[in-house]
Amino acid sequence: AGPKRAGSWRAASITAFFFGLHMDSKDEEFGEFDPDILDEGPTAPPPGLFDDVSGYEETPKNGDDIDKLYPPPPDRVPIPEHDRNAAVPHVRVPTVSEEIAREALLQFVDKKWTYRSKPARDLVFKDLKPFTVYRYRLETFAESRASAWEFEPYTDQFLDGPQYGISPPPWDVVVEVPPTYTDSKVKVKVPHSSFVRPCHRCHGRGRVRCTHCTGSGKTRCTFCHGSGRHQNNRCTSCHGSGRKRCTFCSGRGHKTCPSCNGKKNLMHFIQLTVTWKNHVFEYVPDRIPDFPVKKFEKVAGDPFFVDESILVYPIVGFPDEEICEASKRGNQEHLSTFSSVNRILQQRQTIELIPLTHAFYDYKGQDYNYFVYGMDNKVYAPKYPSSCSIL
Repeated sequence: AGPKRAGSWRAASITAFFFGLHMDSKDEEFGEFDPDILDEGPTAPPPGLFDDVSGYEETPKNGDDIDKLYPPPPDRVPIPEHDRNAAVPHVRVPTVSEEIAREALLQFVDKKWTYRSKPARDLVFKDLKPFTVYRYRLETFAESRASAWEFEPYTDQFLDGPQYGISPPPWDVVVEVPPTYTDSKVKVKVPHSSFVRPCHRCHGRGRVRCTHCTGSGKTRCTFCHGSGRHQNNRCTSCHGSGRKRCTFCSGRGHKTCPSCNGKKNLMHFIQLTVTWKNHVFEYVPDRIPDFPVKKFEKVAGDPFFVDESILVYPIVGFPDEEICEASKRGNQEHLSTFSSVNRILQQRQTIELIPLTHAFYDYKGQDYNYFVYGMDNKVYAPKYPSSCSIL
């Protein structure tokens, strides 16, 4: 009975072994090389594919990244009036009391875990010196329009081609304008510019030859480097063939065309990119050596003067001559920079009063100082009486 059982066990093992080899080899079946599937073509459409569309003759046709930018027509460019200027009303200067200065310092210290609040509570003020600081800001809300040829898989969607009429010029394409002084961008198909052509990447077949296996469906085994043997034994990964199924095409030798998604045809059209941008010119006079002027960038001020129109004009007669010069410089800069290739929709200039107080105080016989600035009473204190340290 013993030899009979052993023989049955060996027979079952051999059967299982060859069955396993059969299953493995079945897993490694490859697609046949198809000569009708061509190599992958260029990702960009070839020259000569596009007909010129009136008003869009200079639209990039060879996949360039830079869209063609169109300046607005003359009738949409605002013309500045000469010798116009803006007058500024009387300005009020806010004051900071000792109570406000102390509370601001306590809130500042509370956010610094190495600072103790006792010096802020017990300090004795010696002087509060206010400064008059103005911030000038000019905003120019402008629109630009640029075009480029684009394509998408054609899936029998509506084809708005030249049979429906002539494409409108870039600045006549209707789009919804976002809220003023808000950056935004929208991309729209230019009406009547669409047409269908066979896909240039797969030559209208919907599939492209796999570049990793050159269409064979097989690649060299990475375990045995194509030799079929590993450490003097038959390679268990490729079963001695030296080849494995291509993982990029799953052994088919081809892939779905990434340009047309297998649809064989592409719809080409001119895409108009409309961009709205709020350009900002800002200036704060730097007259206080001990206070970094960049601190003013992130605090609110009191906008006591606001002037808004399609075009604003330089400020004159304001007591701070630097603000007048900044207004003149900003107006000239924005007008020369943004009126040539952009359409200026609206401008706004403001003058804000930014409170700034230099607080001098005594604590335990030593002199210290700090600054309180902005409408929300921020504190700049480069030196504080004491801070704890971790040994």
